[in-house]
Amino acid sequence: MTSESLETRRRRRELLRDFLRACRARLTPADVGMVGAGRRRTPGLRREEVAVLAGVGVSWYTWLEQGRDINVSSEVLDAIGRALRLTGPERAHLYLLAGLNPPPDGGAPAAEVTPELRRLVDAWSPRPAILRDSRWNLLAINAATRAVFGYDDVDHNCLVSFFTNARYRGMHVQWDAVAPAVVAAFRADAGRAPGDPEYARLVADLGAVSPEFARLWARHEVGAPVQAVKAVRHPEAGELFFEMTTLTVADRPGWHLELYNPLPGTEDRLAKVVVADPG
Repeated sequence: MTSESLETRRRRRELLRDFLRACRARLTPADVGMVGAGRRRTPGLRREEVAVLAGVGVSWYTWLEQGRDINVSSEVLDAIGRALRLTGPERAHLYLLAGLNPPPDGGAPAAEVTPELRRLVDAWSPRPAILRDSRWNLLAINAATRAVFGYDDVDHNCLVSFFTNARYRGMHVQWDAVAPAVVAAFRADAGRAPGDPEYARLVADLGAVSPEFARLWARHEVGAPVQAVKAVRHPEAGELFFEMTTLTVADRPGWHLELYNPLPGTEDRLAKVVVADPG
């Protein structure tokens, strides 16, 4: 986490206190397989019961719930999350309130692209649209993406295609100038999940077939994607210019929708390309 002011830290601990109390209050001993003993003045689990379920000291958990400035580990937060039956978003929220970066949800099964998202991607034609995940794997593309950027059925990852798809490289204006920024942006995404073996596998596989990527990756440059103009030199339509905007899918934070909007003067040529090559 980045440094924060004393006031921000105090407010974060207050929110953590209220969140833990609310999560504890919504559970009963029966919900967690415990026998409720004695009369309860307030609903929900007692602090000592949460501490037992999480395997932490009662005093320590009490200090945490009181919002005291104490150190916490990811292992302990995971144990508390399990004890309180937190959902995935609630677990991430707990991490943030405790001052830690939430770990990636690597254990979640791969989700299918919904029909609604596919219709949205297709409806963006004749403008290109790409749905990708945090590892830059292509989840869905529309006909315009195939026609304009030269993607075909063998393309499965934006980064891999950037370095290995000859048609794409040939059409990309100033490919050499853009390549370092592309690799720097991918390193930033990979840095958010240092324990994810898929990033390491992708880097190793691409580095084995692309000396250019291996050289740029070794520079350890880190950057962030920006809303920029993308220029493509299409073999039939000539130069096409797009403003690219990236949106995050609300219920899939690791999924990103890239929408390409043609600049004035590009629309007519773009429409002809997509109609001629519907994908």
